[in-house]
Amino acid sequence: MSSFFKSEFVQEELKEISTLQEEIYTKMHSFAGMNKEDKLYHVDLLEKLLTKQRVLYTRMSLSDDPEAKTMKETIMEQAMMLGFPPDTDISYVFSNMTQIIVNMKKSINDT
Repeated sequence: MSSFFKSEFVQEELKEISTLQEEIYTKMHSFAGMNKEDKLYHVDLLEKLLTKQRVLYTRMSLSDDPEAKTMKETIMEQAMMLGFPPDTDISYVFSNMTQIIVNMKKSINDT
């Protein structure tokens, strides 16, 4: 394992990301039937997950570690499989996702 992924901080962040993803995905199918408070909690989890992913991606981008570079390339390949152009700036994707979360919160609060 590379030094990047051996870092105690990175290990902890990866665990937290995994835990958040699991909680979000297990409740995602019941989102429409949630009450306002539960919807806001779910969206807050999405926001927390996105923030952690953004920080981890930034750390990978700044790292010279070969495994971090490979993981970053894998993320770009997955983005292209989702239809993003090869030259997409992932920071732009994170910004758009953040705006979607802001809009979701506003929509929930307006109901």
